[in-house]
Amino acid sequence: MTRRTFVRHAESSDDLEALRQLCWDYRDFLLSYGEEQRRITEAFYQRDAYAALMDNLTEKHARPSGAILLVEDNNGAVQGCGMIQGLGGTNAEIKRVFIRPEARGAGAGRDLTRALISQARADGHTLLLLDTSRAFKAARALYEAHGFVERGPYCPVPADLIPLLRFYGLDVTKRDGL
Repeated sequence: MTRRTFVRHAESSDDLEALRQLCWDYRDFLLSYGEEQRRITEAFYQRDAYAALMDNLTEKHARPSGAILLVEDNNGAVQGCGMIQGLGGTNAEIKRVFIRPEARGAGAGRDLTRALISQARADGHTLLLLDTSRAFKAARALYEAHGFVERGPYCPVPADLIPLLRFYGLDVTKRDGL
């Protein structure tokens, strides 16, 4: 059977529980990736603060300026997530994009990125921002293929971590990458 993925909004309490588990798996993945990524993760996702964030995901990414999207496989299993967080005005940020390792390579990341861009556009955002680790070459290539352009930091970041990160922006009023 061909492996397919579908992107949809998180809607139920089961969806939110699956989302929280994905987010913890994401944090574990980041911590295990290497020393640079561990430093970044410990700076931005300290365990207690991350636990508080997990309790407030629906508020942090609430409609109409935010969104929580899930990636589901053709068997109905949740395999990934991505979120939009409104930053005020018409700016928004993509947060916590994660695809389980077993779902990678089937276009799930591409489908999720397209859905996040489309959702941001539909919600009236004009600038979509994100950051990722410089070590995540595949993620950076994916974002660049969808029209994201490297830029400087758009939020406060400790100076010693800036060289470890890459910051991107996309004018979602254009159709680049879709």
